[in-house]
Amino acid sequence: MKVIIAIDSFKGCLTSAEANQAAAAGIRSVHPDAELVLLPVSDGGEGFIEAYHAATGGELVTLTVRDPLMRNITARYLLKGHTAVIETAEASGLTLLTPEERNPLVTTTYGTGQLVADAVKRGARHVIVGLGGSATSDAGKGMLRALTDALNPHGTWDGIKVLGNVRFTIATDVDNPLYGEHGAARVFAPQKGATAAMALRLDEQARRFAEVSARHFGYDRSASKGAGAAGGLGYAFLQYLNADCQPGTDLLLADIRFDALLEGADLVITGEGSADRQTLMGKLPAGILRHSGSVPVCLIAGRISDRDLLLQAGFSYVECINPPAVTLEEAMRREVAQRHISETTRRIVTSADTAVTPATYP
Repeated sequence: MKVIIAIDSFKGCLTSAEANQAAAAGIRSVHPDAELVLLPVSDGGEGFIEAYHAATGGELVTLTVRDPLMRNITARYLLKGHTAVIETAEASGLTLLTPEERNPLVTTTYGTGQLVADAVKRGARHVIVGLGGSATSDAGKGMLRALTDALNPHGTWDGIKVLGNVRFTIATDVDNPLYGEHGAARVFAPQKGATAAMALRLDEQARRFAEVSARHFGYDRSASKGAGAAGGLGYAFLQYLNADCQPGTDLLLADIRFDALLEGADLVITGEGSADRQTLMGKLPAGILRHSGSVPVCLIAGRISDRDLLLQAGFSYVECINPPAVTLEEAMRREVAQRHISETTRRIVTSADTAVTPATYP
């Protein structure tokens, strides 16, 4: 029996690698000789550089940068040859702030710009940036300022010639534009501590920035796919650095040669913390399903909604790891989540062995 295990992180609870190991333990309890392929994965958010590091190797570079409130912190990025992989959440992430500190009117992407600048200085000629989990809504202005500070002693953007030799790719599944009703601030800023009035103010600031930038460059990327990702950081990469945008899941799966790993597989197990109809809108499990072809795919999660819809989309199994009576606090405990994942995958492979259909599965 060959099983591919590629589970996204359960945010605030388990990393992708930890979730994979727990699933593997459940399978081995039934099939100790099974061939298991464990793939740490991410769609561009939390765990992006770990997933790339596990798949491709390279050097994890650590340096001191500024957090969303311009305090010094330690952050990392991956450097392999002339390719750098950067995760926005490392320097500009929401998890770096307490709930009381969250205010997208003042938070900045400056630290992410420092990571980019360091990678370029070390010889990176392709920079992949995973956009997700940011605490910011500054349209990437902080990132651009960090680049000018680090790469141009004269402080003028047009003087940064070295970036013309660098190819940028942003990894995100966000389709939102930079501003407007469906823009970065009005849709995502409330999750980062903004009131309704603050979100409108941020939206207006983004609109003005885009108008000024369009006049300067002669083109406007504010409505492009990915522009609204990470509080508009995607826009700054698209408009100022001519980045291309790719779905994070597709980008990672291509680089780890997922299609080749599927050869001979009997089952794929994927998952995330919470699965519902939004899972089908570009989240990692949907990408895994799309790439798995005729191999059955099982989706596990800490919370399941819209189960029938997920089954109709093509998942062979859609299973909640948590018993109905468990509290959220208990479910979020690391050892509890690991145990529940193991028990769930044990049941799945047992039912697969006895040809029990998903409809009769508890």
